[in-house]
Amino acid sequence: MKTNRINLLCVALASFALSFNTASAQKTADTYKNIEFKMAEIQEPVIPNYSVNLKDFGAVNGGYVLNTKAFADAIDALSKKGGGKLIIPPGIWLTGPIILKSNIEMHAERGALIKFSPDKTLYPLVETNFEGLNTWRCISPIYGKNLENIAFTGNGVWDGSGEVWRQVKKSKVTESQWKEVISRGGVLNKEKTSWYPSEVFMNASKGADQNVRPDLKTKEEFETIHDFLRPVMVSIQNSKRVLFDGPVFQNSPAWNIHPFMVEDLIVRNVSVRNPWYSQNGDGLDVECCKNVLIENSSFDVGDDAICIKSGKDKDGRERGIPCENIVVRNNIVYHGHGGVTVGSEMSGGVKNLHVSNCTFMGTDVGLRFKSARGRGGVVENIFISDIYMTDIPSQAISFNLYYGGKSIAETLEEGGDKIVNKAMPVTVETPQFKNIKIKNITIKGAQQAVFLQGLPEMNLENIEITNLIAKAQKGFSIIDANGIKISNAQLDIEAKNAFEIYNTKNLSLKNIEFNPSSSNAITINGEASNNIDLSGSSANFSKTTTIDKNVPKKAVKF
Repeated sequence: MKTNRINLLCVALASFALSFNTASAQKTADTYKNIEFKMAEIQEPVIPNYSVNLKDFGAVNGGYVLNTKAFADAIDALSKKGGGKLIIPPGIWLTGPIILKSNIEMHAERGALIKFSPDKTLYPLVETNFEGLNTWRCISPIYGKNLENIAFTGNGVWDGSGEVWRQVKKSKVTESQWKEVISRGGVLNKEKTSWYPSEVFMNASKGADQNVRPDLKTKEEFETIHDFLRPVMVSIQNSKRVLFDGPVFQNSPAWNIHPFMVEDLIVRNVSVRNPWYSQNGDGLDVECCKNVLIENSSFDVGDDAICIKSGKDKDGRERGIPCENIVVRNNIVYHGHGGVTVGSEMSGGVKNLHVSNCTFMGTDVGLRFKSARGRGGVVENIFISDIYMTDIPSQAISFNLYYGGKSIAETLEEGGDKIVNKAMPVTVETPQFKNIKIKNITIKGAQQAVFLQGLPEMNLENIEITNLIAKAQKGFSIIDANGIKISNAQLDIEAKNAFEIYNTKNLSLKNIEFNPSSSNAITINGEASNNIDLSGSSANFSKTTTIDKNVPKKAVKF
């Protein structure tokens, strides 16, 4: 009888193990199902089964006692045991910078608010990377370098106290918000249209290129503008197996979460929040990372929401580390300059990016690709599907290789994007975007449905857009492009021109339906335009197309 019980127990355990392995295998299979490129299985952090509680290290709840030492002591205690979980219980925990170590899980329980101190003297300068450039910056509130096995779990909140760090423009806030901002002290510019945390900040910003001072070289020089050197809130660099699962990250001084040169990165079930007016208030900036999963998360931020980067100009090219093998799916973006963005810092290249089943509601741009001469780098093998967008103030899908550091809304206010006729020599500084497939896109309300602009010397190349439903003020602008295929598109466009085509070759439009009220629905211009095929739709485009006299004869087929 005893033997039978033991045998039954063994069978039960074996069955459990088999079901667990089957479930695990199924989850792994689902993770990589329908991915268009070969991708290694992303490794999750392995955290030792050992835990400590922050309160056991003298932490004081309430938000008035600095708990920097308690965090450091708890992390040290875990590290000495080989790692483990730091439990942060419900409460308000004020702290200075938290320096991570390997094999640590930061578990913020629901009800826990980790509030980083507004005292900037607690954040010393470190050599780091910001806006794609090697530079000096104040250390991030959450900082780790050369690590393995890092996790942020639980449903607590991490708050970066960004309000004391950032510039605020009067035009971006309400009158009551503006009164609250200037009540903090700080200084106003001469026109009283911008608030700065200090005069040092205001003066330092005048010589900055995208928030970086390239004219300064030494740490001592950077120390003179310490107040200007806003950090990203979460900086994890040159590390392996990093997980974000569950918490809220909000109110960052600059970018919110910045994984840099991380291999095996998972971001899931997180909420990322910044005030919509926050300067450089990006949500998640994945830079020079390999094997990445971003899923089931929400973003409501002041700049680009989910951004893929790989360094800027010479610094990015010399590093030569692309962002590659990235899956972005099942996410929601509310406010942001872009829902999913590639660039503009893409000098190391971006390849193998899958984006699917995402919803963008009110983002300035939906899908945003941006770069400029001087960057170099190649963006290729991008696959985007099942994207749903509503109330987009500017371009729902945007490719712009003349990015100048401003949002599209700001660019439109200044007269819109300019067409540049003059080609420049192709060098290592010439950016390239190619082999991009976009399908199953729904756009309900936008200033423009699709804007595709390459360079005269380096056209956008091999871009396919299939199964598009779009209601927008303007339709398509296609400029300096080669190998563009648009098929199965239903366009409800307010403007007279549904398609504006300039210096584009090897373009085909198939099964295109749009409001036929205009006799000038398609305009084609530019002497480089060639092999434009408009024969693939039931509509007779020959009656609704205007071809400029500088377009070569027989360049357009009806």
